[in-house]
Amino acid sequence: MTLLNETHDPLLRCWLPSAHAQGADFPIQNLPFAVFRRKGRTEPWRGGVAIGDQIIDLAALARAGVFSGHAAVAVQAGAGDKLNALMALGHGVWSALRLALSRALREGAPEQAALQACLVPQAEAEYDVPARIGDYTDFYTSVHHATNIGRLFRPDNPLMPNYKWVPIGYHGRASSIGVSGQAFPRPKGQTLPPGAHTPSVVPSKRLDIELELGIFVGEGNAQGDAVPITEAEQHVFGICLLNDWSARDLQAWEYQPLGPFLAKNFATTISPWIVTLQALAPYRVAFTRPEGDPEPLPYLDSPANRAGGAFDIQLQVGLRTPRMAAAGQGDASICRTSYRHAYWTVAQMLTHHTVNGCNLQPGDLLGSGTLSGPTLDQAGALIELTTGGKNPLQLPGGEQRVFLEDGDSVVLRGWCEKPGAARIGFGECWGTVLPAR
Repeated sequence: MTLLNETHDPLLRCWLPSAHAQGADFPIQNLPFAVFRRKGRTEPWRGGVAIGDQIIDLAALARAGVFSGHAAVAVQAGAGDKLNALMALGHGVWSALRLALSRALREGAPEQAALQACLVPQAEAEYDVPARIGDYTDFYTSVHHATNIGRLFRPDNPLMPNYKWVPIGYHGRASSIGVSGQAFPRPKGQTLPPGAHTPSVVPSKRLDIELELGIFVGEGNAQGDAVPITEAEQHVFGICLLNDWSARDLQAWEYQPLGPFLAKNFATTISPWIVTLQALAPYRVAFTRPEGDPEPLPYLDSPANRAGGAFDIQLQVGLRTPRMAAAGQGDASICRTSYRHAYWTVAQMLTHHTVNGCNLQPGDLLGSGTLSGPTLDQAGALIELTTGGKNPLQLPGGEQRVFLEDGDSVVLRGWCEKPGAARIGFGECWGTVLPAR
């Protein structure tokens, strides 16, 4: 487990003024990673680190030769077009880079001039998916979401008996995972409308969001070697925002007996910035279960996981309709919750994934599952917020939504803040629904 060190000091000051802007996502205590290039240019994609409103270009930093030792190795690995090589280097090397960057960005640092020459404004950047994602696994870690969804279909028995014993997940696809700004056509698939006897192939009429976090695997494990929970977080590079769009009407017809297929494989959108577990260390909270619930099995339990395996990450969903966009209005908040409500932790997800010897690889992505909180206003999907479509959301200007309409844009935001620690953020994760083709 990552502990607090000098890089988390809330009193640290950066020589870049924008790193201290009120409500800024990227102060010196954060230092998240992305893959970027300047807009409208043919230059190569490369890794970068956010500070204030700027990006530290890792390719330029590698050429400058500012760092040495493990930090220099990390910079070189992060200078490529994807972050897999950096992810594979492991916790010790990531820590060395974080410390070197933190010290070089502090007021009075002798490396200031060298790093200033490596800065690219975020306003001039475009982003790519930060890793070659070999495999994608979507979990189901919110007991509140599982109960809300179960109640719609099984009012007398909403939660399956295995839920409180095993982290539920399924293997998805990685090819249609896109980065913030992704726009995709409304998906088509088979549905069986009420009263019909034959299914038809039509555009989804019940297109939904799923507020999730994405967990990027760092150093992998050999096939056959289970990762114990005491080492699981050493294999996690960091966390991003993730919207796992879902076509509920397609899913209702196809999901038995193997689960969703076309309802989920058309698009998943992630934020460009990956916030490391090291940056999140001040926001660890105890992992607890409601009184009377079973304790995790021994392989999913440890003193460290109980003491601080959960993270208090604030999450928000915003919706902007075409009418709102045309009027120059911003998005309307439709959900606010926290990752601390998840029933399973990051360490438990990774441990369970490998207990049978499954070999995870650098850049693999784990989805947390929809992160609904304990009250309905904290629900991370429209199917919950509207009680299965029975209670439309009321939006500014008199508009309503039950499910997403063409032209709607959804934005996820995430941040951490509390007294005695620096506020850090995840940036934004935008996606837009286009008409079906």
